[in-house]
Amino acid sequence: MFRLPSALLTFSLLGANADLALAEPVAVKAVTVTEWKAVYGTVEARDRIPARARLGGTLVALSVTEGDEVSAGQELAKIDDDKLEFQFSAIAAQHEALAAQLANAETDLVRGEELLKDGVTTAQRVDSLRTLVDVLNGQIASLKAEAAVIAQQVKEGTVLAPVAGRVLDVPVTKGAVVMPGEVVAIIGGGGTFLRIAVPERHAAAMDAGDTIHISGAEGDSEGTLARVYPLVEGGRVVADVELKGLPDSFVGTRMLVRLPVGERKALLVPESAIVTKAGLDFVGIQAGAGVALRSVVPGATYLIDGTPMVELISGLAAGDMVVPATEVSHD
Repeated sequence: MFRLPSALLTFSLLGANADLALAEPVAVKAVTVTEWKAVYGTVEARDRIPARARLGGTLVALSVTEGDEVSAGQELAKIDDDKLEFQFSAIAAQHEALAAQLANAETDLVRGEELLKDGVTTAQRVDSLRTLVDVLNGQIASLKAEAAVIAQQVKEGTVLAPVAGRVLDVPVTKGAVVMPGEVVAIIGGGGTFLRIAVPERHAAAMDAGDTIHISGAEGDSEGTLARVYPLVEGGRVVADVELKGLPDSFVGTRMLVRLPVGERKALLVPESAIVTKAGLDFVGIQAGAGVALRSVVPGATYLIDGTPMVELISGLAAGDMVVPATEVSHD
């Protein structure tokens, strides 16, 4: 049983309201009801962002697995490249050699400046020594920059979570060799929503903002049709449904969704007016001064302002006066 807005269903009660339908005869009238289409929706993460390796090498540490909750910037894995350590050692050795040459050049420069004051050497020789000191300082600065680049590469070996959310997939294992740009983990974040695919013949009846009924393990609930995508693929229209409190424990879970796809006329009577005898359903109607039983085929049940109302597929016509079941003989 699902609830429809009472504004969509009107019931003529001979001047009485719906609460008196159980006590007075009711004039059956064709009313407009919403037709619902049942499809399955899939729970999707709003953001599915891969955490990629920025450095090629061996995966030496992996601290998460599928289903773990992570925060933005949390360390997920660590990648090690042995070549970087060798390069860093080579730069350190070059730095030591250049530092020794610089110390010697600075000593020669000081000695040359003293000799220049005494007139023993030339200004050209002192300028040459000063230039050598500047060149060595530049080379050392270049080595420091190269060392900073390698240190940054080593730092990039740590794979961080791009967003806060839940780990959906970890396609690698510890000890594997990964390349730059390879996916280490996929994070689902930003909340969840339902994605549905509806036959294209119902596309014209779907509008953003429509109320959607969802049946899940925790009971029935209502959502809102948030977006209808304009691209039709495989004869189906894709749409997104917003639902408060939708869990993200199992992304990909299917849920039954009912969405409005049109309107039609239907005859409704109070559920209490239906009498069952020998496996058949009857409704009492006024026939002259008495009451006659009419065999009916009931359909879906709707809850209108707290009163269960049953659609009659056949057996009655508009204008028939339905009497309460208490006035129907049970013989």
